[in-house]
Amino acid sequence: MNPLDAVGFEFRRALITLDGSMVAEAILPVFLRLAYPLGMELVLIRVVVPTVSPAAIDDTTPAGEHTTPVMERKRKEAEEYLRAVAATPAFDGFRVVTTVRSGEAPHEIIAAATEMQADVIAMTTHGRTGLRRLLFGSVVEAVLRTADVPVFVLRAAPVEAARRVA
Repeated sequence: MNPLDAVGFEFRRALITLDGSMVAEAILPVFLRLAYPLGMELVLIRVVVPTVSPAAIDDTTPAGEHTTPVMERKRKEAEEYLRAVAATPAFDGFRVVTTVRSGEAPHEIIAAATEMQADVIAMTTHGRTGLRRLLFGSVVEAVLRTADVPVFVLRAAPVEAARRVA
């Protein structure tokens, strides 16, 4: 029995966001320890953000038709990355699904969580503040504001500090 059933929660499927960085991957050992006793299915997602020059887009190009060889390469690299992560021993005993999406990260994460019927989203925050946050935005903040499911967030600062000590 899931210990959270008594309070009305049931976590069967988690969407775990990865961007290829060590900071993002820091969520894995922490979250997998929580997910294993619950027998959760894990969905690993990586969002490839389109890099289309404004000159390449005009008003006559239908949305979604901005696929370029660069984007195709990025998508294939993202798929290979997720398959490699899922094949590591840390995922033994889990059912793992991988998905790569293209678009704005917060929107694609929320859409994937809905489509995959995720009960929780797990992600690491890079902890940007000030001007860097203004320029780059906060994917975590946007997901927290719009998610219909709980969001498990690991702050990057303790992860980076632990790496420096090791």
